[in-house]
Amino acid sequence: MTVRVRIAPSPTGNLHIGTARTAVFNWLFAHHHDGKFILRVEDTDVERSKPEYTQNILDGLKWLGLNWDEGPLFQSQRLDLYRQSIQTLLDNGSAYRCYTTTEELDELRASQEANNQAPRYDNRHRNLTPEQEAAFIAEGRRPVIRFKIDDDREISWVDLVRDTVTWKGSDLGGDMVISRAADEHELGQPLYNLAVVVDDIDMQITHVIRGEDHIANTAKQILLYEGLGVKVPEFAHTPLILSAEGKKLSKRDGVTSIDDFKKMGYIAPALVNYMTLLGWSAPDAQELFTLDEAAKQFDFDRVNKAGGKFDWDKLNWINSQYIHAMPAEQLLPELIPYWQAAGFKFDPDADRAWLLQLTSLIGASLARLDECVEISRTFFTDSVILNEEATAKVAQPGAKEVLTTLVTTLETKPDLSESEAQELMKQVTKEQNVKKGVVMQSLRAALTGEVHGPDLIQSLLLLHRHQLAIPRIEKVIG
Repeated sequence: MTVRVRIAPSPTGNLHIGTARTAVFNWLFAHHHDGKFILRVEDTDVERSKPEYTQNILDGLKWLGLNWDEGPLFQSQRLDLYRQSIQTLLDNGSAYRCYTTTEELDELRASQEANNQAPRYDNRHRNLTPEQEAAFIAEGRRPVIRFKIDDDREISWVDLVRDTVTWKGSDLGGDMVISRAADEHELGQPLYNLAVVVDDIDMQITHVIRGEDHIANTAKQILLYEGLGVKVPEFAHTPLILSAEGKKLSKRDGVTSIDDFKKMGYIAPALVNYMTLLGWSAPDAQELFTLDEAAKQFDFDRVNKAGGKFDWDKLNWINSQYIHAMPAEQLLPELIPYWQAAGFKFDPDADRAWLLQLTSLIGASLARLDECVEISRTFFTDSVILNEEATAKVAQPGAKEVLTTLVTTLETKPDLSESEAQELMKQVTKEQNVKKGVVMQSLRAALTGEVHGPDLIQSLLLLHRHQLAIPRIEKVIG
């Protein structure tokens, strides 16, 4: 048997991290078993589905490296297939036309609420006579199609994550609507549970891997598989991604779309790496790995039942490890858009050598790509403003004398080398009879306006080559 799995996003919004993590688990499982990963776009919600969301989803999956083997397949192009299946269910007695009006349903819900009963349909039109149907049609009622659910039925499956899961038919809310209202001889717009089952049958899906919030749907869908007379696939219900408070991650928690993470400066391999760890752990407790490396070890035996709390510190750490491992030539193209967006003036081609040096300097300090703006701002501006700590450092005894000596020497060495810069620090320390800290602190304060930052010697060399070091020091000396 060839493993066939799918990711089936709805284009009613941008690619969400929950959907992306589900895609990751599907991709890993497919590749672990040399199977197929299929992309299906569930766009039957005509009012809310938008082409820009579809494109966002496709772009996001590609950016994450979750390339699909088949698709994208669109539900909106498969309506005839769904209606054929609805007709099959009507013909074999598994479904029927229901003429209950909206007002009648509202009355039913109000009555159940008044009696502290769970909302459910009472199946009142399951066994209508031809005469009753004719009377409803004469009234102008437009029927929905409902699928019969036996209250006494018990639905069980062995879940790849949760072992045996059992539902009672009586807990599924009565006979299920599988198609919206239409005229008496039409079948209407198919609804989610029906369309999903028909798609998975047609696409020969062997394993349905999705979030635990679909468990109730699975019970209903198993009944639909049986009604259509086909084999039921295996199911794996993965844990939800939770906020720090233990609630399902939502837009109220801030960043949730893959686009948002990308804009914040997270890189795709790191984000995928982190999402893999949201509910799964490697056998050897490894935390850094590529998709291909994770696929070799991925199995549902190590997927947790409990939800995974989103940990920003862990994500930042993983992201930093990937950034720190990137050579400057690879990292520079990632940083340029952030510098350009910040309004920094430079020529990516003419200034490439200098930009590569800057990238090498700041790369080890970055946890996210967007941090490059603040950490490198001083290298793109003609002057700096000293913060309170930096002002104190240049005011300490001996600092101005140290800076004056440094200017005198720098003026004679326009092409200062790293070894010469190191020797200069020692020389000034000795000549001025001060501690090395006074030299380093006052120089950093004068050059950058701060007391912390990237390697001081490399910063000095970059600024000096850019003819920014001496004017800044002179401004502090006054």
